[in-house]
Amino acid sequence: MTMLTIQTHPPVLPQPETGHTWTRCNEVPGLTTTVPREYVHRSSLAEVFLTGCERTGEDTFLLTGQWPRAHTFFTSADGTSHDPVQAGETVRQTGLYLCHAVYGVPLGHNVLLWSLDFTSRPERLRIGRGPSDLAIHASCTGFGWKGNRFSGHLEVTIHRSGEPVARGTATFSCVAPSTYRRLRGDHGQNGLTRPLPRRTPLPPATTGRILPLDVVLAPTDHPRRWQLNPDLDHPILFEHANDHHPGMVLIEAARQAATALHPPGTYTPASIATRFHHYAELDTPCWIDATPTTTPGRIDITGHQQDRTIFHSTVTTHP
Repeated sequence: MTMLTIQTHPPVLPQPETGHTWTRCNEVPGLTTTVPREYVHRSSLAEVFLTGCERTGEDTFLLTGQWPRAHTFFTSADGTSHDPVQAGETVRQTGLYLCHAVYGVPLGHNVLLWSLDFTSRPERLRIGRGPSDLAIHASCTGFGWKGNRFSGHLEVTIHRSGEPVARGTATFSCVAPSTYRRLRGDHGQNGLTRPLPRRTPLPPATTGRILPLDVVLAPTDHPRRWQLNPDLDHPILFEHANDHHPGMVLIEAARQAATALHPPGTYTPASIATRFHHYAELDTPCWIDATPTTTPGRIDITGHQQDRTIFHSTVTTHP
């Protein structure tokens, strides 16, 4: 019987004739890649903005990230700057990543987002000659289990080229799939919910957008009220299947509503503070109301559905 001999040392490979030292791929330290997309609840790798994480204390972390130069959604209407709402999405991804990768929340658990606030420095969001590499400082408070529910509060500061460009906070809970199914009832069952048909959206320029696809509001008879009506096939806002309107869709609705109160091109939100109270269902009209405040540039946005408050946002422009 012939025995097959397995080589236990790497074969000697020819060196390329370039004059440079050749390094095998498994010998290169610290190659840059995104974190696993599952950790930030994304389906597409292109929508993952985190690239690494290092623990700096018991509940503090230094993460790395990158914003692409030309994102199909998180870019200003004139194409020159990163969208301030991208900072909010980065805060959201940071919290999800730490829950799963560091604190051990199972990937199958569902996240209940209670609040998401972010403030950006628009003058530091200009797109440069390369992607924007980020240093993300995160501090976790109260991260832990209470029974079968994990919850916590997150504070994040995002730096670019050594300068802070945004900061944000988030409060959330994580629950097991069985608990989520009880919370959602029939709305969580596939096939039992019939989403509302897409209506003609507002003109994109009035909302700070370029494409009708990106507009999430439809007009009503009231000048300060709109119907939440996003395209459920939107590749970013509905990047994966949902049984309700995601929190980032509601934040986008708040931004667009505040922008729609001003002449096109004159209002750029720099900060948005949001509290979430109930799920925004897909099969029932959700009304978005805007109320200017006594503070210049600050707008209160409220979402209502079936006589209950779904969320409340305060949108503020940079002075």
